[in-house]
Amino acid sequence: MHPSDYKLLIFDWDGTLADSIGRIVEAMHVASERSGFQLCDDFAVKGIIGLGLPEAIRTLYPQIDDDELIAFRQHYADHYIAAEAVPSPLFEGVVESMAAFRDAGYHLAVATGKARRGLDRVLKAHGWENYFDITRAADETASKPHPLMLEEILTHCGVPAQQALMVGDSSFDLQMARNAGMDSVAVSYGAQSIEALKLFEPRLAIDHFSELHAWLNQRT
Repeated sequence: MHPSDYKLLIFDWDGTLADSIGRIVEAMHVASERSGFQLCDDFAVKGIIGLGLPEAIRTLYPQIDDDELIAFRQHYADHYIAAEAVPSPLFEGVVESMAAFRDAGYHLAVATGKARRGLDRVLKAHGWENYFDITRAADETASKPHPLMLEEILTHCGVPAQQALMVGDSSFDLQMARNAGMDSVAVSYGAQSIEALKLFEPRLAIDHFSELHAWLNQRT
């Protein structure tokens, strides 16, 4: 598959398009403290970013019961939403590259571990409410790494998996792509190390978002 043959680009949000990992880690620590749980270290929290929030919490705290989970989620949401009064910035090169992708005729989509309410809030903050062909959030479909959200995006866009590319910063993104029969691109500047991501054999590993545009633009 030549890079110029892809028709659909699918992006994770946190840690791939938006520089929000620090806020997620902080909100998880605050929620843990307010819920009376022992704090996990930053590395452990970064390891669950990409999952839906309930799945992420249960991974960190397998002993949590249903009522505790509800309270924990609320503590997390309260802190994170307050922090996001000023939205997490997009990474350098994202705005320009995404505009170039759209001008080139790519289908564009988001597949995120965020909830729909949170995703809609950040899309509105960046003026991107109608930017993407389709967006899928974790609370309206199956959480990563299940391939359902990618399958729904493929169906909506009418593009086969072989002509789609998933771009993400977590093992859940890349494993989801593999589960969907789709190629992937790993970014090194997000939640997880590039060494961990390379285990999933991405087509490309990038240190700066603009490298994706250069790679897709290859004509030879």
